[in-house]
Amino acid sequence: HVQLVESGGGSVQAGGSLRLSCAVSGHTYSTYCVAWFRQRPGNEREGVAAVETDSRIKYPSSVKGRFTISRDNAKNTLSLQLNSLKTEDTAMYYCAIVVPGSISQARERGQGTQVTVS
Repeated sequence: HVQLVESGGGSVQAGGSLRLSCAVSGHTYSTYCVAWFRQRPGNEREGVAAVETDSRIKYPSSVKGRFTISRDNAKNTLSLQLNSLKTEDTAMYYCAIVVPGSISQARERGQGTQVTVS
């Protein structure tokens, strides 16, 4: 069973930045497609970034140019740099192992970390 643990959320003013991190257990991390998605109360899950095993990266238009995903296979970590934050970026953010080619179809996910932009 894989465990994912997020950290780095918090409160920030609009225009500010945050960096989210995710530690993933297990010895096969490099074989996973991984992603970050977010969910606001009452809203559907929205994928915000994904990186495939061959390092191809996807972003939706809502965050492209502002968010940057990166993975470190040697350290079993996944990061998300959030810049130029907007109030609409407020959500719970989750890191996840996703179905290959997907940005939000999670096989496993962490408990989430809250990002609040005011």
